[in-house]
Order: sequence, then structure tokens, then C-alpha cells
Amino acid sequence: MAQDSTDSPPDRLSLDPLSDFYDEAILSRGIGIRFNGQEKTSVIEYSVSEAWIRVAAGRSRDRFGQPMTIKLKGTVEPYFEGPAQEEGEASEG
Repeated sequence: MAQDSTDSPPDRLSLDPLSDFYDEAILSRGIGIRFNGQEKTSVIEYSVSEAWIRVAAGRSRDRFGQPMTIKLKGTVEPYFEGPAQEEGEASEG
């Protein structure tokens, strides 16, 4: 996957590995979400252009064992929690 030259999170991202919007490389860097001016830690998926987030609805699960979600509409501001790693740094240990 090609890396963006800008240091901004994608327009849409999901924590669900089955989603088309899942990206492990970006998630490993850490994404924070500010929704309507408040930090949200339980966001499962977000879309900046459509102005919504999905959060878990309590401890409810669907028939496949995935958390039930609700969509909240408002201002979404994603940001990276950590700096970008160089390719050489990730393999050193």
C-alpha cells in the first residue's frame, strides 16, 4: 500500500478486519478521535466526510459475535497519537 506524504489520518477507517476500510499499518500507529469537541475512546469506525462515528452499544452482540453499534452524527476530527515510524525502525529489535 502506498504511503501518503501528508501526516493526516484517512477520511474513513474501521477497526473491523472484515471491513474494506481496515488498515492495520495506520491502526498500529494509533488513531485518536475527537467527536464534537470530546475525546472518544470506543470508536469502531469513523467517516470525516460523512460526519459520523460508530460506537459499541453497550455489551450487546449480534449473531456473529460482533458488537452492536450505533451511528452518531457530528464533527469528526481524527489525529495520529504517535509519530510515523521509518521502515528501518520497525524491523530493528
